[in-house]
Amino acid sequence: MSIRITRRGALFGASGLAFAAAACSSGPRRPEPEPQTGPFRHGVASGEPDQSSVVLWTAITDDAGGEYVFQVAADESFETIVFEDREERTYVTSNAISTFKVIATGLEPATTYFYRMLFNGISSPVGRTRTLPVGAVARFNMAVCSCSNYPAGYFNAYRELANTPDLDLVLHLGDYLYEYSADGYASEEAERLDRVVDPRHELISYGDYARRHALYKTDPDLQAAHAAAPWLMMWDDHEVANDAWTTGAENHNEGEGVYEERVYNAMLAYHDWNPTREPEDQIGTARIAEIGDLATLVVTESRHVARDQPMDFSTFPIADDADPDDPANRQAIADWRANEIGRDDREMLGAAQIAQIADAFGAAAGKPWRLLGGQVIMGRVETPDMIEALPGWLKFIVSKSDDLAWGYIQRSQFDIPFNLDAWDGYVAERERLYDAVREAGSDMIAFAGDSHNFWTNQLMDDDGHRIGYEFGTTSITSPSPFERVPAPGVSFSRLIEDKNPDVIRHNDRDKGFIRVTLTPEAMEADFVTVSTIRRRGYTAGSDSRWRVTRGSDGLEIDAI
Repeated sequence: MSIRITRRGALFGASGLAFAAAACSSGPRRPEPEPQTGPFRHGVASGEPDQSSVVLWTAITDDAGGEYVFQVAADESFETIVFEDREERTYVTSNAISTFKVIATGLEPATTYFYRMLFNGISSPVGRTRTLPVGAVARFNMAVCSCSNYPAGYFNAYRELANTPDLDLVLHLGDYLYEYSADGYASEEAERLDRVVDPRHELISYGDYARRHALYKTDPDLQAAHAAAPWLMMWDDHEVANDAWTTGAENHNEGEGVYEERVYNAMLAYHDWNPTREPEDQIGTARIAEIGDLATLVVTESRHVARDQPMDFSTFPIADDADPDDPANRQAIADWRANEIGRDDREMLGAAQIAQIADAFGAAAGKPWRLLGGQVIMGRVETPDMIEALPGWLKFIVSKSDDLAWGYIQRSQFDIPFNLDAWDGYVAERERLYDAVREAGSDMIAFAGDSHNFWTNQLMDDDGHRIGYEFGTTSITSPSPFERVPAPGVSFSRLIEDKNPDVIRHNDRDKGFIRVTLTPEAMEADFVTVSTIRRRGYTAGSDSRWRVTRGSDGLEIDAI
């Protein structure tokens, strides 16, 4: 039996919006694949597995039509086919690109399968997928990633992810693509790297978002990562627009049309171009994956369901260069944090999602692990005093060259939150989430993306009780905010670690992903790094490795 989710035909046609695969040259680490030609130029993907089914995805570039067949087999040679879905399609436009998606059902739990599409006798690349387990699980391997900006550099981290053996699941926590124009964010090297985005303008319409997804899917490293394992995906803000919330976004204005229409366009394209199960409203709420008796994974939606507008420093109550030793200024900051940032009605997830998390974690209280996949950093992070820590020459250069960075440096004297778009801008709801987890008789391991930095944090509530630990993944290519300030000899990471007792490890330099291994006895997280994103050849390394176990007083963490 098969369940068809969507068939978007003739997405691009006679208007000339055809796509070729991204150019690629051999690197010393791994032989690079040739660019895809023929009808399957965008690779294959699988996603959102459960114990008996998985979503399969591909796209076809063709103007003649014909018969296609999705096949799933128990072996890579396709001698034992366990699922087949067959249909015919007639195209009405030239050079059309159509996406295809089907749920392959009737599969066995904890089983590796191989899949492909045949179109008029031509085979797509072969992908590997795997169903979720039931019952006892000795080991489960995941990769956690986020923030892939096409013009910023090559997706070497995706290539290294694809090289990970025995991968059961890829957890992608958002910013799969970026909405900016060709001269926008992180595009300084795009021309030299031959990674200029298409379309060249900012994304607004359905066609805009679909074209950008299509461009990303021509990248050979991303194709390899999708073909290596099933993905469980959740968007962050840039799949629509920067710093998005339920009714708007920082990177949206009235001249760009009705915001709700932009969200609809972006979400429709997201589902068309990814191996997702589609909720009726294209957004839905949290996704839950049951990993046998080993773990329950809840992945939250944090942008379009409940989020209030992120705060920024436009409401900062005193001048950036005010005297930090003046008691009146200190009181103004304290009042601002309590009455603005700390407002009880500010939401990111909403009550319904928090209840969903509590129910899922309560039901999983007997399992070794309860995992929460979010988008933004949950741990408490205060900004270190940059005025005190930075050398005078650097402060002088920044004050004369970068107003935004200089304002941040000046405000850092006042013990302010590091990122108001993260959970530090939604502190009351964070406490409600912690309360719900604790009342469910649970603890948790949280994963986050968004920040373009690696993090290891302990999650502490306002009363000093540990709720769990957090591992934040760096980006695939998107630049760290600290790259804005060239500061030889200055370790921003060390400043953050020294300032914040809840931050165990911070890395503001490297690109990569987190490799996670779950067993009944321990959870291990390896911060995998790549040496460069400016050329195809790279070497892989490890920033740090962490092991979480359960001791007499709850979860314990050690560097390994």
